[in-house]
This record gives sequence, C-alpha cells and structure tokens, in this order.
Amino acid sequence: MTSGPVKWSLGLLLVWLAAVFAPTAVAHEIRPAFLQIREVEPNVYDFLWKTPAQGEMRLALNIILPTDCANSAVPRSTMVGGAVIERWRATCTGGLVAKPIEIENLSHTLTDAIVRYEPLEGAPKTLRVRPEDPFATVPAAQAWTDVAGTYFVLGLEHILLGFDHLMFVLALLLLVRDYKRLLGAITAFTVAHSLTLAGTTFGLIKLAPAPVEATIALSIMFVAVEIMRVRAGRASLTAAMPWLASFAFGLLHGFGFAGALREIGIPEDAAPLALLFFNLGVEAGQLTFIAAVLAIMFAWPRLAPVSLSTRLGDYAWRAPVYVIGVTAAFWFIERSVVVLGL
Repeated sequence: MTSGPVKWSLGLLLVWLAAVFAPTAVAHEIRPAFLQIREVEPNVYDFLWKTPAQGEMRLALNIILPTDCANSAVPRSTMVGGAVIERWRATCTGGLVAKPIEIENLSHTLTDAIVRYEPLEGAPKTLRVRPEDPFATVPAAQAWTDVAGTYFVLGLEHILLGFDHLMFVLALLLLVRDYKRLLGAITAFTVAHSLTLAGTTFGLIKLAPAPVEATIALSIMFVAVEIMRVRAGRASLTAAMPWLASFAFGLLHGFGFAGALREIGIPEDAAPLALLFFNLGVEAGQLTFIAAVLAIMFAWPRLAPVSLSTRLGDYAWRAPVYVIGVTAAFWFIERSVVVLGL
C-alpha cells in the first residue's frame, strides 16, 4: 500500500509535471488588451488602446471604429512596461452607443480585451471582448453584475495561468500534510494577499514590480528548502507554524496580483467592485487548483500499481521538491537580471 508521504508526493509530482509541460509560452499573449473610450464633448471621444507586448513586439491588434467616426489626429504610441499604449481623438456622428467596434485580429489570438466606455453623462460601462466574437457594442445601460462577472473571470484566469503563485501553493501542500494546519496556511495566504492587493490598487502602498516578481520566486525556493529540512528531520519554524510563512509571503504575492490587475485596467468609479470580484476569482481559482491536487492524491494510491511506488522510493517526494526548487531558482535568476538591468 502506498504510504502517506509517497501518496502526497506522487500526486503533487503529477500536478506539477502537467504545469511544466503546459503551453506557458503563450502566457504573455493571454494578458488582456485594454481600450478606454472617454467622451470629452458630445460625440467626441479620446481613445486609449493598450496592447500586450513582448520586448518591442506587440500583438497586431487594431481598433476599427464605425464608418461614421473620423480621427482628429494621428494616434501617438508609447511603450510602457510590457505594453504599447496608443492615444488618439475621434469624432463619431451620432455617438458610439449601440454601434460595433471591431478589434482586428483578436480572433487569431488567445487574448481577451477589456473595453471601458465613459460617457459625458450617465454611468461608465465595462465590456469584455473574446476572440470568438471580436466586436464591442456599447449598451445604453449595463448591470453591475456585468462588471462583477468580467473581473471574476479575469481573476480566475490569472491565478490558473500564474504558475509561480500555483507553485507556491503546491509547495505548501508538500510541506504541510496535516489538513487542519494546511487550511490555516491557505487562509493566512488568502488574507495576506488580499490586503496588499487592495492596498496597492487604491494607491496606499507601492512597490516596483520587477523586484517583487524576483522575490516571489525566492519565496518558492525558500519553501522548497524548508521541505528538504523537514524531510531530513531538522526543526523548521515554517513547518511548525506554516500560517506565519504563508501570511508573510502572501503579502508579497498580493503585489504580484495587483500588478496583473494594473495591466488589465480597472474602472475608477467601480474600483471596489472590480477589486472584490477579481480577488474572488483568484480565490476560486486557487481553491479549484487545491481541489484538483487533493483529488489526484486521493486517486493515486487506488489507481497506481504498488510496484511503481515501491520502485520510486524516496524519488517520489524528492522529484517534485527538486522540480519546484530548480524552476524557482531559474525564475529568480531570470527576474533578477531584469531588476539589475543586465
């Protein structure tokens, strides 16, 4: 029969191998584009169009306005972080409400687009445009549930594609094998990253994104080392009080979530609502991941041959720890290069 530690480790190894071989190369392309439309005079609009970029290459996404719109000037482009921002002004006869705005080439990508429409009078409106239907049509009225649903799905997608955040949770699952203490650790992580996510979103605290991303990788390395210490029979404060480390590193990971939310764009008048449901989406994704890991760990000893577990021996728990540690070390070096400007 498969032992407890082996059962945990083999299940976690399977989950992480699935993540390692997932198509991570598309992660940058999946970041949403953002279109802000602000009415400055009747039927006159300022446009801000932010598209994801890799280095100096941006996604070939273009805005095609209705035929009764005419640009007042040539769009101005600037590179900001990992995105290209274009600004221009246009006059649209009869306004933009109920008229389709096409996002050219969106259907050829994995990218969504968030459209923010701010009229002279009335409530702003937030739309989500998917590749399968690359048109945004501004409605005359919009329910708050539309904004909530949009940011909930964005939070869910962000955590499920945020392999560094998931790897930290995975390392916690490998370090803490008692369910009650694991629940406490996950709760502490949730509370902590919610605090820094909210504080950063509302401008109360601010950290540069590059050092944060490097330190997140370092936090994963730290937990991997703690796993090895515990397995070697040495004392570990992290293993004894996992909620403490989870809370401390959760504060750090919250800055990472906030950076993602800044890239997406957040409606100023509905910031609390968007923040709440983005965070709920993150939590839903995190719980989905944990449930999947626990399901695999439950199924493994019942489906896997006993002989396989016997042959693997210590490699059953060492392999996932090494994968986590080495991957995190690579990320730390890669992100530190960005911090140092090398």
